[in-house]
Amino acid sequence: MSGCRTVPTETSQPPLGESRRIFSAGDLLIMGIGRANSRALVDFFLAHNADVDISKIRRLAAFYVAEARAEGVNPDVAFVQMCLETGFLRFGGLVTIDMNNFCGLGSIGPGQPGLSFPDEQTGVRAHVQHLKAYGSSEPLLGDLVDPRYRYVNPKGKSPDVHGLSGTWASDPGYGTKLEALLRRLYG
Repeated sequence: MSGCRTVPTETSQPPLGESRRIFSAGDLLIMGIGRANSRALVDFFLAHNADVDISKIRRLAAFYVAEARAEGVNPDVAFVQMCLETGFLRFGGLVTIDMNNFCGLGSIGPGQPGLSFPDEQTGVRAHVQHLKAYGSSEPLLGDLVDPRYRYVNPKGKSPDVHGLSGTWASDPGYGTKLEALLRRLYG
């Protein structure tokens, strides 16, 4: 998405996360249970941006875990995608923090900075629903809040993060960037 800021993919960060098992292809699947709890997500985030409102990142981590699990989406994938898209909540592109748009939904360039959501939880839910559209052909379980959900066709076209390259984002290295962040999360 053009309205968001990406982060470098260096791997020199200290290992964080709850589990230290070997990284596998299953860790890249959009649908799944993930490995990290909200505390591990917060710790991972703070290792990359300690200048954030701690209560905000704790809320967001809890929302990502709850909303993703409600739809069967891997919360770790959704959370690291938020980190990538927002530059760890530094933003810097077309999308601004007050929009509660944590994945650049609808952000395609000047004049179209993206969608705004009324609160953080709705923004997280919209992100998770959009990610589910890419990762699964199963219907949503919750009420639809993602106005762009209908545009993802066919549903389930990208079962893992690498399928988001050239589909979710035009960047051909997008999936590789997400994988690097997941590897950092899992240590």
